[in-house]
Amino acid sequence: MSTSMMHRALLAPGLLCAVAALLATAGCGQPPAATQLFPLEPGRSWVYRSVTELEDNTRDEETLTLRTLAKDTLTVEQAAEPGPAWHRHSDGGADYWLRADDTGIYRVASKSELDAEPQPDATRRYVLKAPYTVGTQWQTDTAPYLLMENTNFPRETRHRHPAVPMLFSITAVDTAAEADGRRYTGCTQVQGNGQIRIFSSSVGGWRDVPIVAREWYCPGVGLVRLEREELVGSSGLVFGGKLVMELVEES
Repeated sequence: MSTSMMHRALLAPGLLCAVAALLATAGCGQPPAATQLFPLEPGRSWVYRSVTELEDNTRDEETLTLRTLAKDTLTVEQAAEPGPAWHRHSDGGADYWLRADDTGIYRVASKSELDAEPQPDATRRYVLKAPYTVGTQWQTDTAPYLLMENTNFPRETRHRHPAVPMLFSITAVDTAAEADGRRYTGCTQVQGNGQIRIFSSSVGGWRDVPIVAREWYCPGVGLVRLEREELVGSSGLVFGGKLVMELVEES
């Protein structure tokens, strides 16, 4: 899988669904509102630098731009819950439709370059879930986008394991985050943990490979940093890697 294709997939909820800005004012001493941590105002854009390092000693760096376009009205064919939703687009070719209410920020539909119309999500796919305090948890499916298998074709493990359960939780609030040499404060940190069982080799046998994601959402900006690890511990028949995405520009 090309790096750009992987990044389109990584823009799923629990990973990069944090763009576009509708600022809300939180009360003094209260956690930031969802639309502060995950802005949804049309017309803004975010540029991220993405660095991928795999266990076969390959490294790739590129930039990815995300934009919020407008609020679209989805039909019953396009969303399980038809109605208005914010439309976000990435220059990798993926589109997403999201909503915000008192339960959190969640995705309701997506569209790849191959789709003619938005494809509805069967259930709400949360990016952030209320209350925005330490200990709040939610679950969504992910895929092992960094794992590769040299003995299979296509090599990407995600083709054989497209839905791996991932448990997300808010691990810190009012914390700081670093991205591209800048320091952001008042941020909320989220961590996701999953696991996939794969056959590593005739010597290593079956192995449980952890999938770990860490995300930092900051008031008025959105997602400023994302880290993802899928490490096998070898560069043999099956190998994984690390991905770091940092916000470098927003407007």
